[in-house]
Amino acid sequence: MTSVAALLSTAWLFSIVTAPLLPTAISVGVYAVGSLVCHQLPERSFHLGMFQLPVCARCVGIYAGASFGAVVMLMPAGFGARRFKDRFIFRRGRWTLVAGALPTAATVMLETAGLWPTTNLVRAAAGFPLGLVAALVVVSALATLNYRD
Repeated sequence: MTSVAALLSTAWLFSIVTAPLLPTAISVGVYAVGSLVCHQLPERSFHLGMFQLPVCARCVGIYAGASFGAVVMLMPAGFGARRFKDRFIFRRGRWTLVAGALPTAATVMLETAGLWPTTNLVRAAAGFPLGLVAALVVVSALATLNYRD
């Protein structure tokens, strides 16, 4: 399951970033799915040339973090990865998610209050930790599923 999650999240990120360059039929599908999960405001989105990406900058950051997190979960047990995955992520999942959401929540609140006009790069950077920890927690949970009868 871990490798499937890493493959799917990386494929989705790749399709988002390359959507303006993809064949029209595929590109339309990516933009349609993007419209279901994101507001797609032009001023809050990255552009590739003259073409807006199918999701906003914050969503790009979240999906990039999720892809990175899913790939990290493929690491072998060496280098302390097993301890990190088993103890920190799975057992403290809720707190890990809260910590990962803090940068996103802070930028949204400060932006909404008019106290800090953020840029798309800041939005993406703030979304990255949320996607990262969400993927770590979800993939960690998926790894514990048992499909034996």
